Amino acid sequence: MIRNLRKSALWGLPTLVGAYLLALFVFVPTTSAINQIPTPDPIPGSYGLAATKTQDPPTVAPTITTPGNGASFGNSPITISGICSTGLLVQIYNNGVMVGSVMCTNSSFSMQASLFAGTNEFTAIMYDDLEQPGPTSNIVTVNYADSNITAFGQLITLTSSYGRRSAAANSELTWPLQLTGGMGPYAFSLAWGDGSSTELKSQSLAGLVTIAHTYKKAGIYQVNVKVTDVNGVSAFLQVVAVASGKVDGNAQATNTTDETTCKCTDGSWVWAWIPAVVAFLMLPLTYWLGRRSQLVTLHNKMLKERDGYKDE
Repeated sequence: MIRNLRKSALWGLPTLVGAYLLALFVFVPTTSAINQIPTPDPIPGSYGLAATKTQDPPTVAPTITTPGNGASFGNSPITISGICSTGLLVQIYNNGVMVGSVMCTNSSFSMQASLFAGTNEFTAIMYDDLEQPGPTSNIVTVNYADSNITAFGQLITLTSSYGRRSAAANSELTWPLQLTGGMGPYAFSLAWGDGSSTELKSQSLAGLVTIAHTYKKAGIYQVNVKVTDVNGVSAFLQVVAVASGKVDGNAQATNTTDETTCKCTDGSWVWAWIPAVVAFLMLPLTYWLGRRSQLVTLHNKMLKERDGYKDE
């Protein structure tokens, strides 16, 4: 009976410490690595949306530096240049109509813009990624008189309600344009900015024209559109296209794992094994300390019993 009690006391403390370390290894890493906020797997063909903190719109207005105020021109389009905030979209307006857009790079912008017959008042507005507009730039007024337009009596105007449109890569991006004036048929020349060949398109009548293109890679592209009528009168429009990423079928296959499985793709599996290594290394030490403690306890008890026996 006394021998059994001694064995129980001898193994009790090491067993308790080992159980504690085992529980620490099993529950603590598992909880931190597995019990995360669940993220549903993407569906093939779907688009990812991310919630972002709202930000203030641009507070600084762009400045048109070229052309100079009061200049006169006999040809169209002309170059519009100025100062802006890097990374923002700059949209150019002529007499209140959007006639082109370009991304601001190195704190400057430059683009081609068509002119209306007579007086043209150019302004510029910067837009952030949330399509929030900033203040309007300075007004630059120029005059345009073309003998060809006077002879034919028809000026072509090519505009759009969108200075920037986006679609997923490998999906068709469509762009509605508004064509007025001139005399059909019209010939369109489309340069999509991705290195593909210039696309040619014909339109018999003025009105709504929809152009479309499929980008193979994600990115930001400058699109140049030129239209010429049967009399050789032309108009020009420059806009910005954005091709975003797209979820494909392979992403679905690689993410169809059980929710209880740790998806440690960021190196966190290394940290999950640290408690196991520590527990394994501490087991011999724990056993020795427990055995040493028990021996010291038994030795003291025996001394106490011996002293008590002598006193009797």
